[in-house]
Amino acid sequence: MKQIYPASITGEGFAEGGSVLDHAFGESDPFTLGVEEEYMLLDPETFDLVQHIDTVLSRIHEEEFVARISPELMQSVLEISTPVCHNSKDIEGELRRLRSYVRDLAAKEGLRVGSAGTHPFSLFERQRITARDRYRALVDQLQYVARRELIFGMHVHVAVDGPEKAICVLNGLLTHLGDLLALSASSPFWRGELTGLESTRQMVFAAFPRSGVPPRFSDYGEYAAVVGQLEKTGCIADYSHIWWDIRPHPKWGTVEVRVMDAVTRVEDAVALSAYIQALVKYYAERYDSKQEVPSYHRMLVTENKWLAGRYGLEAPIMDLVTGRRNRVPVAQLIRRTLREIEPHARELGSDGELAGIHEILARGNGADRQRRVFNANRDVVEVVREIADITERVDPESVAA
Repeated sequence: MKQIYPASITGEGFAEGGSVLDHAFGESDPFTLGVEEEYMLLDPETFDLVQHIDTVLSRIHEEEFVARISPELMQSVLEISTPVCHNSKDIEGELRRLRSYVRDLAAKEGLRVGSAGTHPFSLFERQRITARDRYRALVDQLQYVARRELIFGMHVHVAVDGPEKAICVLNGLLTHLGDLLALSASSPFWRGELTGLESTRQMVFAAFPRSGVPPRFSDYGEYAAVVGQLEKTGCIADYSHIWWDIRPHPKWGTVEVRVMDAVTRVEDAVALSAYIQALVKYYAERYDSKQEVPSYHRMLVTENKWLAGRYGLEAPIMDLVTGRRNRVPVAQLIRRTLREIEPHARELGSDGELAGIHEILARGNGADRQRRVFNANRDVVEVVREIADITERVDPESVAA
């Protein structure tokens, strides 16, 4: 496999002087994928966040892990990125390996790690900004909006073999933002309180400029023109400062799906990667066969995303495909999508992992689980303890042969 996008998908832009039209679409095997996850660093007794990212990073000596583990905006956050994988079975192995390595690395410093969209009770005012020029510049520009960003996400990159096809796939994926947010929602708490939302993370991040649902682009040239205008006027340094829920990533030749909360169970992360990979293949093949790839007004897509962030898997959303008058449960639309993309997942070798979406629908998402734990004992610390226990339950030997 020709690997164009690198071991660590950092989100940095092109080198100075590069044209915004430059891209790597078509330079990797189509539909290869990579996953990024952001984890919390936790005190093992209080389960509050701790500011120890530099200490943890200093313990990494193996070259392969140096490239895959990196800091984030806050010193209490650690990010991992998988290598390029062909299917979600490979993603599972890599995520289990990375999570177990990070768990053991943190344990050497007397720490725990957890994965969820928000920390249930830690306060952003007590977090320190990571000492990197990129993060200092971000806080200088965005001020309170950036300092408040104590949130954790999961991103999935899927390679697409052409820039016009990538734009078409992006437009098709907009219909599924509600699906992906409902399935991944794992942030019902903020500052120690239940917010009444399934994904508080999305509502916090909505304050960022150039975030949320992207516009529909007619072609790659229109996308490049928009980015070019923002760059030449100094509004952004490069396109990686556009934080849409889904965006093209020209440098790596991928479509990057960013709408998801970080999820606690590794099996859920794997299932979501399979769902996204199969969706990308589905829309890419429609483009190749000159079939219509429907897309819908940004206001309609945004409304469905809001409903999913509020109600999760019980969200009553608009069925944009059929245009029926009454709203329908998002779970019903997810099951319909599964029927459409299961053959594509089978061709990719990810059908077994895609079955994990059915399990999320049956069991509930991370927000549902956190509320159940809280309702059992009314102790938000126990919620974080359970997040850490499940996040760390990922030994590689537990992967089926």
